[in-house]
Amino acid sequence: MKNIGIGTGRRKTAVARVYLREGNGKITVNGKELSEYFGQSEHVYIVRQPLLVTSNEQKFDVLINLYGGGINGQAGACRHGLSRALCQYDQENYASLRANGFLTRDSRMVERKKYGQRGARRRFQFSKR
Repeated sequence: MKNIGIGTGRRKTAVARVYLREGNGKITVNGKELSEYFGQSEHVYIVRQPLLVTSNEQKFDVLINLYGGGINGQAGACRHGLSRALCQYDQENYASLRANGFLTRDSRMVERKKYGQRGARRRFQFSKR
């Protein structure tokens, strides 16, 4: 099958490569059905949001390759990549996707751990004496 839209989505450390194809609304993530891969309905909804906003639920088959990150980051990466793919397919989708914030790469990352500390900001207990 021919890809009609390709998008790369990122969130935290997760990366999603999204391929948009002509079809009837089937979403496949790493070879599994969407609801099978993401157990919670909340994550399934997050991934489907760009299709719902642009009213393309039954128009495309979506193939997603995911790696890195956790389940929340992966769902966000899928949404970002799917939004980019929909924009590549039809530029008229841009306004509605931008208005809902689906095209903005969520830049929040885990802060790195600093040396001499227990965590990113957590300090060891201070001893006065």
